[in-house]
Amino acid sequence: MPQVDTHCPYCALQCGMSLDGARVTPRDFPVNAGGLCQKGWTSGSLLTSPKRLTTPMLRVNGALEPVSWDFALDHVARKLRETQETHGPDGVAIFGGGGLTNEKAYLLGKFARVALGTSQIDYNGRWCMSSAAAAGIKAFGADRGMPFPVTDLKKADVVLLAGANPAETMPPFTQHLRGTDLIVVDPRRTPTAELASLHLAPAPGTDLALALGILHAVVEGGHLDQSYVDYRTSGFAEMWRIAASWWPERAERVTGVSAADMRFAAEKLAGARNAYVLTARGTEQHATGTATVGAWINLALSLGLPGRKGSGYGCLTGQGNGQGGREHGQKADQLPGYRKLDDPAAREYVAGVWGVDADSLPGPGRSATELLDALGQDNGPKALMVFGSNVVVSAPRSQRVQDRLAALDFLVVADFVLSETAALADVVLPVTQWAEEDGTLTNLEGRILLRRKALTPPPGVRSDLDVLNGLAERLGQPEGRFPTDAETVFEELRIASKGGIADYSGISYDRLRAGEALHWPVPGTDHPGTPRMFLDTFAHPDGRARFVPVEHTGPAELPDEEFPLQATTGRVLQHYQSGAQTRLVQELNDVVPEAFVEVHPDTAKRAGLEEGDRALVRSRRGETIAKVRFAQSLKPDLVFLPFHFPGEQRANLFTNPALDPVSRMPEFKVCAVSLTTVDGAA
Repeated sequence: MPQVDTHCPYCALQCGMSLDGARVTPRDFPVNAGGLCQKGWTSGSLLTSPKRLTTPMLRVNGALEPVSWDFALDHVARKLRETQETHGPDGVAIFGGGGLTNEKAYLLGKFARVALGTSQIDYNGRWCMSSAAAAGIKAFGADRGMPFPVTDLKKADVVLLAGANPAETMPPFTQHLRGTDLIVVDPRRTPTAELASLHLAPAPGTDLALALGILHAVVEGGHLDQSYVDYRTSGFAEMWRIAASWWPERAERVTGVSAADMRFAAEKLAGARNAYVLTARGTEQHATGTATVGAWINLALSLGLPGRKGSGYGCLTGQGNGQGGREHGQKADQLPGYRKLDDPAAREYVAGVWGVDADSLPGPGRSATELLDALGQDNGPKALMVFGSNVVVSAPRSQRVQDRLAALDFLVVADFVLSETAALADVVLPVTQWAEEDGTLTNLEGRILLRRKALTPPPGVRSDLDVLNGLAERLGQPEGRFPTDAETVFEELRIASKGGIADYSGISYDRLRAGEALHWPVPGTDHPGTPRMFLDTFAHPDGRARFVPVEHTGPAELPDEEFPLQATTGRVLQHYQSGAQTRLVQELNDVVPEAFVEVHPDTAKRAGLEEGDRALVRSRRGETIAKVRFAQSLKPDLVFLPFHFPGEQRANLFTNPALDPVSRMPEFKVCAVSLTTVDGAA
C-alpha cells in the first residue's frame, strides 16, 4: 500500500505520523509538530512482531489450540447463550478498553445492551480519567479533557501541572510548554518537574489540601476574580466555608509544601495574563480523586480561567481514545453522545436509533473494579469477554483479579498479542491492530481524528467489528444491525450522538479526510466544531460554572509500624500501560527490561539494600519484586514503581482498590508498604 497519513497507537496526544509499510515517519500535525517519542518512533515494530496472533485459539486440556473462526465464534456464542439461560442476562459481562476506536467502543456498548441485554459492561478508562470526568461534569456540566486546543498553551504565561509527567508519558506535549512559567505539583522530582520554575512536592494523597492552600492564598492576597465569580459561577460561598480554614500554614503541616511556595504559586497564577491549571493521573487516581480535581477546578474558577480564551482548566487524558471511549457507551452508565443510561429520554432516543424497545435496554451496571471483583461470585457474571485490555497487569490488587478470572466458567479475550489476560482465556480471538483498520479516535483536546488503514492484516485476522457482527448474528440479531465497516458504524454513531453533550452528528469521514479540525460538539454538517468550549456559557442549564465544596481527608491507607513507607506508581518513557505492546519492542525493552523500585539511598540502606539489588515491596494486599534504583531526590518515606510489568513484578499486586465514592476510581497512587530484601531480612 502507498504511504498513509495516520496517528500513533499510544497515548491521547495522538501524534501525526505517516506509514510506509511498517516504516514510521513523523508528520507536521498540531499536537506534535513533527516530533515523536521513542514509543512512537518504534511503533512500526508491532506490525511485524513474531508474537502476533493470527489464529483463533481454544483451550483444550489446559492448552490453547488453534481452531477455525467459525468454530471459535460458534463455540463462544453457544457458551454465552448457555450462561445467560442459566444465570440471566447479567451472567455475561463485557470489559472494554480506552484504546479502542470510537466505532469499536460504540458497537461494544450496543452489543452488550442489545445482543446480550447485559448491564455488566465497563472499561479500563474507569482507571484513567473517571475522577476528572466526574469533577468536570459537576463544575462545568460537561467533560472534555481539554476544552481548548493543545496549541493554546504556547501563549500561556503560567501553567500549573498537577500530577502530570508529560516529559515521560507524552514527550511531544512538552514543546507546548516552552516559554511558559511552569509550576509542577508532584511528590517526585520527575523529568517534568526538572523543567519547572517551581516544583511543589506534596506528600502523596495530599494534593487536595495543597489546592485548598493555594486557593486560600489567592483570596487572602486579593486575587479573587470577583467579577467572574459573580457573573459566571455559583456556589462560591459554600465552597469558601471550607476553604477559608485552609490557610497556607495549615496546608503546609499536611502537605509538607511551604506556605511561602503556596503564596508564590498563587501570585504567579494571579499575575499572569493567560494561565492554565492542568491535572492528570497523579492527582486523580485516589479514593478522593473527584474531590481533589474539584479543588484544582475551584482554584481555576477563583482566578477566572475556565471559559476565557487564552486561559482555562484541562485534564491530560492518558489512553489513546480515553476521551472518545467514555463518550459512546462502553462505560457502565453511559449511552452514545455522553448520555446517561438512566435518563428516560436518552434511552428512548438511542433505542430508536438501534431499532429496539427502550424497556429492553438494561440499566447501569457495576464499575470496572467492582465488576472484576464480582466475577465468578454467586451474584456476579460467570462469563466475561475482554476487548483491548490487560486486566491481569493493569487492575488494582491484580492477584485478586487473576483469581476472579480463574473462577469464571468462560473467558474470551480479543487481542492481537497473547497478553497476560489472553493467556488465561478459554478462547482467544486474533484481531486487527491500529494500522490495519480504519477508525476514529478523539484525542485529549476533543478533536476527532481519522486513523487510516495503512496495511493489510495478516491472513486469519479479523477486526473487532467483525467479531461483534459474527457473535451478534449467532445470538439471533438481524443481519446488518452490527455493521463490520468502520465508516458505516460511524454514520450510525453520528445519529446516536445527535443532541447529546458529545454531539458528533456533524462529523463525517469525508470532512475528516479533507483535513478539517473538528472538535466536538459538532451539531451540524455545516458546523465548524468547537475548539474552545465554554467561552459564552457553561453546560449547566443556567450557563454558570459551579464551585463545589471539598474537604481534605487524606489517603485511604496510612503508614504504620508494619508498613512504614508510602508507595506510588506510574509510567516510564519507554513503556505504555500494561506493557503488553511495548514489552514486545526490543529497542524499548532493552532500555527498561524489568520492574524497578525507586528509593532514597538512605531508605534502601536501612532495609539492607544496595542499588541493583532485588527488593520485596509488600503491602496488606500483596507483594512484588523489583530491582532497587537509587533516587537522591525522592522523599525518604516514599518509593516509586512503574506498573508495566507482569508476574511477580506487577506493581498492582500491592495497590489499594479503595474506590472514589463518585467516580469509582481506585487509589492507585498511594498505599502503605514495607521494603525488605527478597528473603525478608530487614
